[in-house]
Amino acid sequence: MMNCAPILLFVYNRPEHTQRCIESLKRNSLATDSTLYIYADGAKNDIQQAAVNEVRSYIHTIRGFKETIIIERDENWGLARNIIDGVTTQVNQYGRVIVLEDDLVVAPYFLQFMNDALETYQDEPKVGHIQACDFTQDPSLPDTFLIKWTGSWGWATWDRAWKHFNPNGKELLQELEQRKLTRTFDFNGKYGFTRMLRRQIKGKNNSWAIRWNASLFLKDILSLNVGRSLVQNEGFDGSGTNCGGGGLYASHLHLAPLPVEKISPVQENLIARQTFVRYYGRTNSFWAKAIRRIKRTLKGDFGA
Repeated sequence: MMNCAPILLFVYNRPEHTQRCIESLKRNSLATDSTLYIYADGAKNDIQQAAVNEVRSYIHTIRGFKETIIIERDENWGLARNIIDGVTTQVNQYGRVIVLEDDLVVAPYFLQFMNDALETYQDEPKVGHIQACDFTQDPSLPDTFLIKWTGSWGWATWDRAWKHFNPNGKELLQELEQRKLTRTFDFNGKYGFTRMLRRQIKGKNNSWAIRWNASLFLKDILSLNVGRSLVQNEGFDGSGTNCGGGGLYASHLHLAPLPVEKISPVQENLIARQTFVRYYGRTNSFWAKAIRRIKRTLKGDFGA
């Protein structure tokens, strides 16, 4: 029997999203062999309390996993602090973790793929991250590939990689600039990851993900990514903390098994990287953003 990695699920105030995430996980045959840790954040204010309570009532009814362990925060930690603490605690205990947020729906073979990948690349120091969501919807991408970029929608890592995480955004930005890597970090300037990091430093966002991305990028550590998405992000309906509307990152779930074969040589797939450059160039241009903004305005969606 496979020694399954624990699943860490971070929830807050979205009971319907949380339930859809759990139901999708339970459709995975390895759910019954997996320990589920649920980190439930505390309410920011009285307005959020009822929804937080509803989520907490629901998660105490969850069955179908090897074990379900619930950590309820007494106050509002925020997503970044919650994830950094949860991942650090459990990856140090188990050596590997699978991480989800409440707005993600997973495919029936998600857990199989993640555990296979964690096992296959366990002793490969050049690979530090696994990402199971593909939003490019580009059929030219292979089933799996290696890239210097870490997505945060359905991911996994090991303790040997997480030790490289640097929560100090200022230090990360300084190194990116000193080594003249900002353009590469931004996919040839097509997407503002460096700007996102600068905004994190200024307190305008609280992204743990941009710091994780930069931490591994600066260590030349790769991510195993999928060209067939095993995760769908439903947080672009205006309910999320950091996600706006527009359907920009829509993905279609791959419902069949996705085999994991160790890629050799272990190096970045530059053709796949160019696919991301084209994707961001197409979706992040001035006109693309202007058109999306007009469409959202016409629909009455004034989100990000």
